[in-house]
Amino acid sequence: MALNSLKDIYIDQMQDIYSADGQAAKVTRELAEAAHNPKLKKALQAGVEGIEEGRRTLAEIIGAHGADPSGEFCKGMEGLVKEARSHALEEEISDADVRDAMIITQYQRMAHYGIAGYGCLVAFAKRLDLTEDAVKLQKCLDATAHGDQTMSELAEFGINEAAA
Repeated sequence: MALNSLKDIYIDQMQDIYSADGQAAKVTRELAEAAHNPKLKKALQAGVEGIEEGRRTLAEIIGAHGADPSGEFCKGMEGLVKEARSHALEEEISDADVRDAMIITQYQRMAHYGIAGYGCLVAFAKRLDLTEDAVKLQKCLDATAHGDQTMSELAEFGINEAAA
């Protein structure tokens, strides 16, 4: 698809985040399985649910604009997923608390990609006067930011101390 207008970029970037979310959900399930700390495991499972809810929202919005949600493949998230698997799942880490700290690190990198993407989408929707889209996308942004904040709290108030 040629990108000749802000609307074209908006749809393209929604498709990108739709792809990113699909990739992130899959590896987040794997991270949850590998997590040792029960609070971290629960937060990651909630993260998967939130990511999947974001995908459903994106599919709905993209479809309403007459486009295919799976029209893009997110190479940025592909790299972050490879890093998450390499560092948090495949790396030889003998201490479960240290692995949990690494899991948080990798999850937050993916979450920050989502925060940036959803933030741009909200701005595009507002500029295009797509108020209903902007409200839905803001909820996705808020949920992603909340998941990131939860991981920071888990790290700062227990997991990093245990890993040290």
